[in-house]
Amino acid sequence: MTHPLIPQILELVRPVADDLDFEVVDATFHTNHSPPTLKISIRNRAQQDTSLSDCEAMSHAAEAVLDQENAIPDAYVLEVSSPGISKTLTTDREFVSFKGFPVVVSTDEPFKGKVSFTGQLVRRDEDAVHLNIKGRAIAIPRDMIREVQFAEQS
Repeated sequence: MTHPLIPQILELVRPVADDLDFEVVDATFHTNHSPPTLKISIRNRAQQDTSLSDCEAMSHAAEAVLDQENAIPDAYVLEVSSPGISKTLTTDREFVSFKGFPVVVSTDEPFKGKVSFTGQLVRRDEDAVHLNIKGRAIAIPRDMIREVQFAEQS
């Protein structure tokens, strides 16, 4: 369940993130901690990873706005971090960054008699997701794909 202050907090910190060329990915407020902890996840919009200095810059800027607006009236801890790696690939940036990684492509309906394909990610273009499955190339039409996730490593 989302804490009732989160919408107001997001309204205040998103413009701050935009000014720094970051995207706010998520925010959670953990009131069961003492003092409560506000966690904000950001992603650098440039073609680079979110760095520690990015998190530090966002932390200082967000803290100033939140304190000025008295968004959280009591003492709290602010933690800013990168969102880490999601199991599901969705953005063009992720498909480029994780080229060669093992993935599972799930389709809504059977394609070539199957609804799940496991292989090495080659690329994604406007028409298809391209995999290498045991040395064989396959192009799965994007309009049939439900999701693309990292394959479980055994």
